[in-house]
Amino acid sequence: MFRPKVPTMPQPTGHITPPVVVEPTAVIQQSPQRFAPAPAVSADPVHARPAVQLTPGAVIALVGSGTAVVLVVGAVLVSMLLAVAITGASVAICALVIRSLSTTQTRR
Repeated sequence: MFRPKVPTMPQPTGHITPPVVVEPTAVIQQSPQRFAPAPAVSADPVHARPAVQLTPGAVIALVGSGTAVVLVVGAVLVSMLLAVAITGASVAICALVIRSLSTTQTRR
C-alpha cells in the first residue's frame, strides 16, 4: 500500500506517447451490506520478501568497504598519536637542553 509500483521499461524507445485523457465517471453508491466479506489474503511472494536483499557479492563488498574504512581511520588515528608523541619528545628534549644551558651559565 505504501510502496509505489514503478513500471519498468525493458528497452528505451525514444518515442514520447501523448498523455492519456481521463474521462470523469459517475459514482453510484450502493446500499451497505450487512456483512462485508473478509478481504482476501494474497500469497504474493513479492510482498513476502524483505525490502533489502543481500547477495553474496553485496556482503563481500560491504565487508571489504568496512575493512577499508577501519584501516583508513586506524591509520589516521595512529599517525595523529605518533605526531603527538614526537612533538612531546621534542619539547622534552628542548626543555632539557634549555635547563642544562641555564644551569651551566649560573655555575660559571
